Amino acid sequence: MERSRHIRDVLATEFGPSIQRDPAAFRRKFRKMAASPFAFYRGSACLFYADMTGAFADDAYLDGKTSRVWIHGDLHAENFGTYMNSSGLLVFNVNDFDEAYVGPFTWDLKRLAASLALIGYAKALSDEAITDLVAGFAGSYLAELTAICGSGDTALGSLTLDTTSGALHRVLQRARLNTRVALLDVETTIENYDRRFAVMEGRRAVGEETRRAVEEAFAAYLTTIPESTGVEHTIKDVAVRTGVGIGSAGLPSYNLLLEGHTQALENDVILYMKQAQTPAVARHIDDERVTSYFRHQGHRTAESQRALQAYADPWLGYTELNGVGQMVAEISPYSADLDWDEVNEPEEFGSVVRDLGVAVARMHAVADDHSGHDLVAFSTEEAIVAAIGDDRAEFTALLVDFAHAYGVRAREDHQLFVDLFRNGRLLPQG
Repeated sequence: MERSRHIRDVLATEFGPSIQRDPAAFRRKFRKMAASPFAFYRGSACLFYADMTGAFADDAYLDGKTSRVWIHGDLHAENFGTYMNSSGLLVFNVNDFDEAYVGPFTWDLKRLAASLALIGYAKALSDEAITDLVAGFAGSYLAELTAICGSGDTALGSLTLDTTSGALHRVLQRARLNTRVALLDVETTIENYDRRFAVMEGRRAVGEETRRAVEEAFAAYLTTIPESTGVEHTIKDVAVRTGVGIGSAGLPSYNLLLEGHTQALENDVILYMKQAQTPAVARHIDDERVTSYFRHQGHRTAESQRALQAYADPWLGYTELNGVGQMVAEISPYSADLDWDEVNEPEEFGSVVRDLGVAVARMHAVADDHSGHDLVAFSTEEAIVAAIGDDRAEFTALLVDFAHAYGVRAREDHQLFVDLFRNGRLLPQG
């Protein structure tokens, strides 16, 4: 009963005002979270961080530096996929930086480790197999960080078609088959020899007043991106959607259709302008230097992604709409997520997880004093490797033990959450 009250209180603190604004959106969100322990875990980062500073608090390997590095903030196993970098190369890496912030590096690793335990359990892997997966991730992460320390930034390569195999190579190949034309054919229609957004469920046209406000926000956004995007920046059409993902319940997201770099219709570009939220981890980082660094949450999201992702989307930027921070990026035709349904046997699971360790190490290493951001003004990889020192076996055991313990905690919490939700104790009635 005490844990049920804790879950209810944490969710109310995190989502209360948004629930009051749009209870129907949160009813949909909570139903998605009720589907499985992993879906619940994905949607409850706020509960995870409450535990990181509560029942599961642990300052091992944390010091003045390693407790203040750029972190992803929601590093679970489904937040990996492909993107086309600014050099035109298809890359497999971490994605979805909505929760990124500055905090303890171990929180990223523990969140991913627990997610691996949940996926492994769902696939009926033994505890021993799950131990091997988490240990493989930890070993790969540490080996990559150590290599970067020894070789400097020249070691920061990418997971690409040339450097991957198995499931990661397949997802990159799928992304390679995608085309801008195919995306445009789904999202738009041709009217009077030009493109407009197609009518679809969950998206609607905007009125003139809203369009003017979006256009003003777009003009301010253009000052936050490189000048080399190669597009005329002419807005053809604007539409609005309401957040449909587990983490975006009830939030408006504007789609902008832009004229491409030629008048040929296959070159048009679609951007989204999305209201950014305070990341869950921020409630548990009491550091005015970090808080005051960001103008608003849109700025925080874009700057965090630029810090954590080498060669980020050239369209990535930020603005304000009606006084609220917005993050802006391209709806890319070249994005594809890692499909865990295709990864079932321990051998391939282990190979994928080791690659994830490499990706996470490179993400942490790129976001430091060489990234062009002065919030983390030291070498992240050197600080982490020094903090762990010769305790690599102990560090790995820490992650393994946490993964098992928090996997059990998350599965039990999921059942408590389902009971709270189905008995009307999380949302207003009516």
